[in-house]
Amino acid sequence: MVRYGKEHKAETRRRIIETAGRRFKQDGIDGSGVSTLMKDAGLTNGAFYAHFESKDDLVTTAIADQLKAQAESVVARAAPGRAGLEQIVRGYLSPQHRDSIGEGCPNAALLDEIGRCTDTTRQAYTEGVLILIDGIADRMAPEAPASARVKALSLLGLMAGTLQLARALTDSQLANALLDQGVSNALALLDAGQGA
Repeated sequence: MVRYGKEHKAETRRRIIETAGRRFKQDGIDGSGVSTLMKDAGLTNGAFYAHFESKDDLVTTAIADQLKAQAESVVARAAPGRAGLEQIVRGYLSPQHRDSIGEGCPNAALLDEIGRCTDTTRQAYTEGVLILIDGIADRMAPEAPASARVKALSLLGLMAGTLQLARALTDSQLANALLDQGVSNALALLDAGQGA
């Protein structure tokens, strides 16, 4: 029997989490069985329980990981201030993001299912969203980011809902018009109360 080191186990766990994050967003949590997830990761079903107690454990971990990645790769890398906020909005409400469900935002792809998940998963989601919106709020009001937290959460809700609806439409012209209107609505929300 081959023994693998801690690094190999950590790399394997990381691969399962990343694969599950993409699959959950693509096919939904309920539409993604353990055997499919493990096959996607190039592993056997038996290896699953060496890394996770249950599918719920993996769901919780993958959702937290997806939100952390979004905060690091989208929000943290955006330009400072208002320009960065507009960059986030335009990237989020783009046809490319709409068409890349598996690589896109976990909010728009999974919100309806997360609301029906365990309290542990919902808590991990809440913690991840707070990191995400705190980064947005910091750009909205660098002098007092806590004051902009609810506005940042409203912005995320507006964008996620708009993206979900655009993904559901079969009329691409209507979906594109919805994304454009979503950008306008999001930018108006950003400018509300700013004297702009």
